[in-house]
Amino acid sequence: MFTILVAEDDPHARRLMETVLTRGGYTAICARDGVEALEILDSKHVDAILLDVMMPRMDGYEFLSTLRAADDRTPVLIVTAKEDARDKHLGFRLGTDDYMVKPVDEEEMLLRLAALLRRSKIANEHRLTVGASVLDWDAMTVTDGEGNVHSLPNKEFSLLFKLLSYQGRIFTRRQLMDELWDMDSDTDERTVDVHVNRLRDRFRDSPDFEIITVRGLGYKAEPKQKTDRQ
Repeated sequence: MFTILVAEDDPHARRLMETVLTRGGYTAICARDGVEALEILDSKHVDAILLDVMMPRMDGYEFLSTLRAADDRTPVLIVTAKEDARDKHLGFRLGTDDYMVKPVDEEEMLLRLAALLRRSKIANEHRLTVGASVLDWDAMTVTDGEGNVHSLPNKEFSLLFKLLSYQGRIFTRRQLMDELWDMDSDTDERTVDVHVNRLRDRFRDSPDFEIITVRGLGYKAEPKQKTDRQ
């Protein structure tokens, strides 16, 4: 059973999250602010964190910054009323794995949490298998079913690993930029298109996966559909 730390100062929201997590099969540990959350992390193992931003003593951003500065990679899902794009960008820049704006759909929150836990397991193992293809994070390589090894540049590999870790989920160009590129750099969202096109050229003949453009939204990766002849 996974243990989830809930850092939330509002007692009603805290109890609601605890109830939702318990019903979802998780063990919930609650903290009223970032200071208390750090104290809990010093004495207990948690598998993921649901994090509010506006809290007393230590807010969510300071907590997240402290966590990542200590090289703690525990998955974090920010759940907050702060919906401005600048707040979201700051959250991703500081190291959150996902971001939801209150009021949240409880089922969606559980689905996102499950995806983060799955992604964390993949990241800890540093390997991702899709069909017969194996992505090795440490080597930045993709080995296909015929044993061919493709060495990728860092950004291309990170982009492919991200998309394939969440098969079927649509990522906007902005989301991918926020997570994979330096947000203070001069690069724009067209950079994502360039990298996607390079990946498509590299893996055009892959029988295992494909990157799909979702018009007006962004990109997603899916297992390649098998034909009768295959």
